Amino acid sequence: MHPFSALSCRRASSTRRHLAQVFAMAALALGTMGAVHAQGDNALQHATQAVDEANPLVGTAPLDRQSLIGNAPPPGEPLYSGMTSPGASLPQSPTEATPVNLNVDLSYPAGVGMSYYYPNPTMIGFTGGGSTYGGQASPMIMPVVGDWTMPPDYAQSTYDKASEKASPGYYTVDLATFHTRVELTATQRTSLMRFTFPASHRSNVVINLRRSGGNVEVVDDHTIRGVATGGRPERDSDGAWFVAEFSRPFAGFGTFHANHDHEGYGIGDADVQPDRRAVSGSYAGAYVSFDTQAGEQVLVKIAHGHSADEAEQRLRDEDPGWDFERVHAQARAAWARWLDRVEVSGGTPKQRMLFYSTLYHSFASPRLLAHKGERFTGADGKIHVASYDRYGPVPFWDTGRNQIVLLMLLEPKVVQDIMRSELDRARERGYMDTSFHGDHAVLLYDGAWQRGIPFDYAAAYEYLRKNATDPHGPRGYLAEYMKNGWISDIVPPGNPSPPYAGGKAGVATTLEYAWDDHALADVARRLGKTDDAQMFLRRAANYRNVFDPSTGFMRGRTADGKWISPFDPGEPYYNFMMKEASGWSTLWLVPHDVQGLIDLLGGRAAFNAKLDAFFSTPYTAKGICRDCTGLIGQYVQGNQPDQQAAYLYAWSGQPWKTQALARRILAEMYGSDASGYGFPGMDDQGSTSSWYVLSAMGFYPVDPSMPDYILGSPIFDRVRLHMGNGKILEIVARNNSAKNLYIQSATLNGKPWNKPWFSQADIANGATLVLTMGPAPNKAWGTDPADAPPSMSAGGAGNGK
Repeated sequence: MHPFSALSCRRASSTRRHLAQVFAMAALALGTMGAVHAQGDNALQHATQAVDEANPLVGTAPLDRQSLIGNAPPPGEPLYSGMTSPGASLPQSPTEATPVNLNVDLSYPAGVGMSYYYPNPTMIGFTGGGSTYGGQASPMIMPVVGDWTMPPDYAQSTYDKASEKASPGYYTVDLATFHTRVELTATQRTSLMRFTFPASHRSNVVINLRRSGGNVEVVDDHTIRGVATGGRPERDSDGAWFVAEFSRPFAGFGTFHANHDHEGYGIGDADVQPDRRAVSGSYAGAYVSFDTQAGEQVLVKIAHGHSADEAEQRLRDEDPGWDFERVHAQARAAWARWLDRVEVSGGTPKQRMLFYSTLYHSFASPRLLAHKGERFTGADGKIHVASYDRYGPVPFWDTGRNQIVLLMLLEPKVVQDIMRSELDRARERGYMDTSFHGDHAVLLYDGAWQRGIPFDYAAAYEYLRKNATDPHGPRGYLAEYMKNGWISDIVPPGNPSPPYAGGKAGVATTLEYAWDDHALADVARRLGKTDDAQMFLRRAANYRNVFDPSTGFMRGRTADGKWISPFDPGEPYYNFMMKEASGWSTLWLVPHDVQGLIDLLGGRAAFNAKLDAFFSTPYTAKGICRDCTGLIGQYVQGNQPDQQAAYLYAWSGQPWKTQALARRILAEMYGSDASGYGFPGMDDQGSTSSWYVLSAMGFYPVDPSMPDYILGSPIFDRVRLHMGNGKILEIVARNNSAKNLYIQSATLNGKPWNKPWFSQADIANGATLVLTMGPAPNKAWGTDPADAPPSMSAGGAGNGK
């Protein structure tokens, strides 16, 4: 029996049964929107201002000034953009309706499966993918007028950049080749596409799975469904099935798949048959045809599920009827509520656009997999029913450094659910998530505890400790780290041109484990586990074991303890000694003990001289680091290892340099290209965006596991941050301008404030921080050693936490 046969019988009989429910849901949704529009004029006006400032196209383009991009990219590749998507989604939703102008079925043009790259001139399709998002989302959907070709040789269309518009919850573009307008919007679990066709007897919509293929069936004259094979359950947590419903019957249809028996002929033979309803195989898909008058519209709505029934149910629950404007309005209202949490005034129109665009992107992760009561695929590959709002994995190496702190300020209840999700993932797989590199889940839990977010930290500690002590766990080379206090590296044979992709990233891994151990020591101390706390605190000093005083850099060691030679701190490496970074960038990766690093480098004056050299030494690397864009000297804004470096002057008595650098990075690294949408490196699910958001407001969490925020230089005259506890943090910058970027003096809640940082305790009940700005540095403000932020080593205002 074909896998669709039984479902085909059930669908027709269920349609009438659910008709009344559909209309009821539509009325309910319209009533909800009425309530949103019935809010007070002031609230509506502000919501409109905030949500309309955001442009999801921000982050889709690369920087274009050679001085900012170094020697990237490698020959034959495009320069990294932020790799964000301009598609339509809801906050933290696993579903996104997005344009695709990169054919990752044939290649990964930048080594990453992104779906959209602003400079590309042709569109190949649109996806309404569930949790399998990005360039491999499935199915691919493309309106085509006239001839079409078999994927992966997609029927491409040039598109009019002037017609391309994106706003939170909405995307539109005109496909010039096909004279067809495309509009996209979404609900939490469904995507809705609207195609406005020209007059044609051959208006088609082509819908297909990707290379790994699966099964596709034309169910009736307005429904297609399918199931993908070869996916990864942890990434396909919405389910491998899809259902696509059309707003009007199609006049004709057929199915196709690729035949790979003749690989010498590209993709091989294409099996395309009119009127065939069911097909299986690589690129399995269907085409449907319409006879359209000029301006006629065809809508398609898509949902995913663990079965076709579940996907259909999601369509009925979230997207009854065919009211595109209603769905768009709901999506816009959802985004307005999130973006309205931060009010800014002053600055330039471009700065406000960049601020709300990066705030928009900062909510990209983690993705909400299931509301309470919904099904999802767990880390164990099994289907579960959520007992709370269940989130996907946190990309700790990326957003764990900054975005998660932004969420703690704005949405502490969401953070509780994120911590529950990570803890349950640990229970399902045996260990806490590590996310790419390091072991940074502990930064989330310690940071949340220090910010007063209630949780069962003892339960989380069981797995955090297991990660840190079990050599068979996810911490790579942990046995070596525990034995020696550092991780060696393997010198590659010969003399490879960097970046050398092999190796153990021994230096970076040692530094990041020491950082994690410091946070873990604090959790243990808070739980009364004194022995553990002392053990982990000793391990937190392991970063010193890879510091070479003869060069003044963190440097790799071989298994016998010798320093790796030759050593050039200006060369970027992917996994050899460093992690996606050079020796210059990696030197500053000691967020938990900046004072200790100052001591290693010879004191404040020597530290400042080294930091000055970091931001002024020309970038002359021979090896190419794809991520290493957004340069100021050796500083790389486009990747995570050194993104905190500009804020380290707060510890060394020269906070005015942080103020100048923060302004410079904000101005040069975001939107400075011709399109105005450029990003350095990759956004990494909201990390690079969150750097902008926090820095534009005037502060940054150098160590997210600590409750401290280092002051920079706000670009707005006033910021009102509505914290999750109902209190407001207000930051006022008097006399603020592009020239008046230096803090002259400050008050916190009306009292003089001389520290270049503040802590969660200072703002927990709401606070007003007033900064008086001027055109020249005040070299007396915030410079006293007693005013330095806390650090593990003695010398700052705090010793530990």
